[in-house]
Amino acid sequence: MSAGGLKAELRDFWPRLIDDWRDDWLSLIMGVALLFAFSQAWLCPLFGYGDQSPAVGGLIRNFYYPFYLMAVTVAVVCWRGLLSAVWRTPLLLCLCGLCAASYLWSIDPSGTFRRVIALFMTMLGGYVLAVRFQWARLLEVIAAAFVIMMIGSYVFALFLPRLGLMQDLFPGAWRGLWAEKNNLGSFMSIGAVAAAAAALHNPQRRTFWWGMTAGMVLLTLLSTSKTSLVCLVLGMGGIGFIYLARKGPILGILLSWLALTVLLGLGALILYAPDKLYLLLGKDATLTGRTFIWDGITRVMQDRPLLGYGYGVVWSDESDYAPLAKITHVAGFRAFHAHSCWYEVWLGLGLVGLVNWALVFAEAWLKGFYRMLRGTGGYFALPMLGIYGLSSLTESMALSWNDLRWCLFVIVAVKVSLPRDEDSKNFTLRA
Repeated sequence: MSAGGLKAELRDFWPRLIDDWRDDWLSLIMGVALLFAFSQAWLCPLFGYGDQSPAVGGLIRNFYYPFYLMAVTVAVVCWRGLLSAVWRTPLLLCLCGLCAASYLWSIDPSGTFRRVIALFMTMLGGYVLAVRFQWARLLEVIAAAFVIMMIGSYVFALFLPRLGLMQDLFPGAWRGLWAEKNNLGSFMSIGAVAAAAAALHNPQRRTFWWGMTAGMVLLTLLSTSKTSLVCLVLGMGGIGFIYLARKGPILGILLSWLALTVLLGLGALILYAPDKLYLLLGKDATLTGRTFIWDGITRVMQDRPLLGYGYGVVWSDESDYAPLAKITHVAGFRAFHAHSCWYEVWLGLGLVGLVNWALVFAEAWLKGFYRMLRGTGGYFALPMLGIYGLSSLTESMALSWNDLRWCLFVIVAVKVSLPRDEDSKNFTLRA
């Protein structure tokens, strides 16, 4: 961009921003607030960086209710589009319905009931944001939420280092608003991709969004999380892939075949040389003890292979003969989740739920590729799915209540399922 163009963009930044969002400012505020709430970036600053007591846990649950109300409010405003989205995502709805149905066989029905409500509201938030906004505006909403997290993390790390920097396990590593450095790295790697996509979809504010991208990339590096760095490279590489694929049909086909080859190679690496992948992610052969947890889950699932133990309750039942006790005995330590989307879904919903989740995941990927080739998908969809897919191997992010990453997955899965995006009518996608 020329110096004159940069000055014009900076001069017109606020007038154009106000004009672009004049009719949608309330939806913008509620959308950003909803995503920020699901990020849980407020949790440690408000309730402390240590373990919370049960009383504090009750306050935390109550904290979400105003944001649930925001999701319901937006749903009422765009109810027609919401019905269309519901009709077009049957697999995702079946997965949510299976979580609710697991109340019937759950080892803690009341716990499953409470968490299903929270899951439903989290997914409703994803649905309404996907329906309410066009790609260009949606990406600004998502990126704006991450900008708030980024600014807060810089403030805490620079001016309140006792809180913003890790003190024990990894002294000096930046953790920002979260309890662990890996959380900061994970969210900032996704935020950087969202901000970069916002820059490409909103050329009138590209300088601002590229600046925010740089700030989030720096935070990812300062977190010293190797997995987050790999996710960042994967996400940014995905944006470059989409940009080049849109240059023409021949190049798009060639790049698609290249992407398929890379995915097959990655699958072969996972199957036949997992130690090399662990080294890339900065993990040992046990993935920092995760394989011991998975071995314990495999053993307890022999008793309930088809339907599992109920949604979201295994890790809170600490009775002597509960599945958690057996997993702890095998793993040698007390785990708080499965550290894998796939094992987590299998544990709660059995083989039936695992197959359903695999179909949802595959459907999102196929629709994302299709939309990319047709030029109607955003720059965020495939990179987000790539980051999510990699992270899903070692983190429990699928069907997570009050979780930003699950909400973003729902947004992408719904958005690529909707008809041809309206961005082509109102916005020009330019790089």
